[in-house]
Amino acid sequence: MSCCTPGREPGTATAVTRPRPADHARVAVIPLPGGRFLMGSDDGYPDDGEGPVREVSVRPFAIAATAVTTAQFAEFVAATGYATDAERFGFSYVFGQFLPADLGHRSPPVPGVPWWRAVAGATWAAPEGPGSTTEGREDHPVTHVSWSDAQVFCRWAKVRLPTEAEWEYAARGGLEGRTYPWGDELTPGGAHRCNIWQGRFPDHNTEADGYAGTAPVDAFEPNGFGLYNVAGNVWEWCADWFTPGHSTVMRGGSYLCHESYCNRYRVAARSSNTPDSSTGNIGFRVAADL
Repeated sequence: MSCCTPGREPGTATAVTRPRPADHARVAVIPLPGGRFLMGSDDGYPDDGEGPVREVSVRPFAIAATAVTTAQFAEFVAATGYATDAERFGFSYVFGQFLPADLGHRSPPVPGVPWWRAVAGATWAAPEGPGSTTEGREDHPVTHVSWSDAQVFCRWAKVRLPTEAEWEYAARGGLEGRTYPWGDELTPGGAHRCNIWQGRFPDHNTEADGYAGTAPVDAFEPNGFGLYNVAGNVWEWCADWFTPGHSTVMRGGSYLCHESYCNRYRVAARSSNTPDSSTGNIGFRVAADL
């Protein structure tokens, strides 16, 4: 289990027959030329496999400027009738401070990361559990979607998940070896450039960057390639395995990241979760071949 995102235990998924949804038009993507770049960092968490810094080559490809929104995912569900892993399992993980007191008391904390709660009825359409909706958050990233859910969306939209190398190449925006997509200073000139935890985690969030939970997918300034929110907001699934057969790569960090325990909003940082796991801070961005 990652400290960043709780997950379902490997092997707990039930066998479900999933009919392939009908194809649909592409989601808008930005073409990138590809090429060679320096991937990784020697200053992160050694156990995460960020280093060593190495030269990697990526072929030309395209990637979305933003994460998939709740409105886009709602269109997919309306067209296909798809039920997500969170709906199949009957629960998903929600940050405890977002829950009303009665629901919080009924939702067990996750061992080792008690700020997370396993909430019955939490889904992409009810991000904080029963009674919550995405109304007013149509332009926010969809959450409570597993890697498997993201793959089905991609087939419907005629796109795919980015590889980890593609994701980092795109997130760097043409900057070589920098800590963040905009440079080495977290708040250049005192300006917030991403949606992460501000204050003392997990007890007090000052919301100095303007958000307690998710932000609109196009919040803050884009990077040099025109990508928004590749640091913070929500973790983004990648196509690659983190460890063979058990967990898949996530990139970018989330609104819960804080330097005191999870400094993974750096552009080279990486984490993982099982393919059927879903939480309130995991979403995805799509890519496509050229």
